[in-house]
Amino acid sequence: MIKYIGSKRLLLPKIVEVVQRLPNVSTVLDLFSGTSRVGHALKAQGYQVTANDHTAYAHTLARCYVAANRSSVLASAEQLLAELSLVAPRAGYFTKTFCEDARYLQPKNGERIDAIRERIAELGCDPLLEAVLLVSLMEAADRVDSTCGLQMAYLKGWSARSHNPLSLRMPAVLQGDGQAWCLDAHQAAGQAAFDLAYLDPPYNQHRYLGNYHVWESLVRWDKPEVYGIAMKRVDCRQYKSAFNSKRLIRDAFAQLIATLDARYLLVSFSNEGYLSYEDLSQLLSARGELASATLAYKRYVGAQIGIYNPSGEKVGRVSHLKNSEYLFLVGPDAKRLMNTATSELEPASFERADPLAATPG
Repeated sequence: MIKYIGSKRLLLPKIVEVVQRLPNVSTVLDLFSGTSRVGHALKAQGYQVTANDHTAYAHTLARCYVAANRSSVLASAEQLLAELSLVAPRAGYFTKTFCEDARYLQPKNGERIDAIRERIAELGCDPLLEAVLLVSLMEAADRVDSTCGLQMAYLKGWSARSHNPLSLRMPAVLQGDGQAWCLDAHQAAGQAAFDLAYLDPPYNQHRYLGNYHVWESLVRWDKPEVYGIAMKRVDCRQYKSAFNSKRLIRDAFAQLIATLDARYLLVSFSNEGYLSYEDLSQLLSARGELASATLAYKRYVGAQIGIYNPSGEKVGRVSHLKNSEYLFLVGPDAKRLMNTATSELEPASFERADPLAATPG
């Protein structure tokens, strides 16, 4: 899966273990699905998963990893990916915008992305099959990019991996069906009842649309106007979320958890977020019995190596090198269930992408 700030890759086994301890849970809502890593893992365990995210790239990932059924798409996807791998490179919008005006990928790979993406658009595939093809292309591009993981910046010099040729692979699509929604979180929260709702909301000023605008433009293929060194979509300036506002996040979170129709809530949140542990505990305890666990992890890579300006000079000082991730469970018998699942919990080591060790956008 793509590199992603706040990824739950290392927390994932603990999330799955907690969910497996919950009695009579079969339907799960992943409300802020992002890469769909959590939804994908829970689907693999046999849960009926609905993944929701308002961005087009995340919705496409959810269609591929949660909604698509492997037996329905595998043969066609493998055949089409083989054909797409042979499409002749052709420079276009993507190459000009992200490989020449910016330096996210090398032009030789940009030319292949342009040609492959145009061909996918021409195919007119079923939405789930198209999502598999688009995710294959997105992940192929991610493997040869020249960033620290965020698209608010790119490296001053080409990364070693950027020299590799773009290579399409079949994504790890699972057997079985699921659902993928592309809704605002508050709208999605009131759509249906679930046994469990998992929440991993934005927690500070970093906006995911701006952080991953290249993938948004690749999926939409709307070739938008862009601005700045980072060549961000102009709608990055317009999009605002209450979860990115220190002033608004508490009320937004309170409204969200009040709207959700779910027997259990499982919430992950960083201590770098606008809501404190005490804030979250107070809000969530209004829903029922509350239990929590805290995991320590290393901050993103750049915090370990320092902060640099666009000229490559080290500037400023990193305030801290470790953070914590909170995991909250709300619902019947939450304390016992959480204690059982986390009794052998060890501090985890996390690495997050560093937007500060690259050319700012």
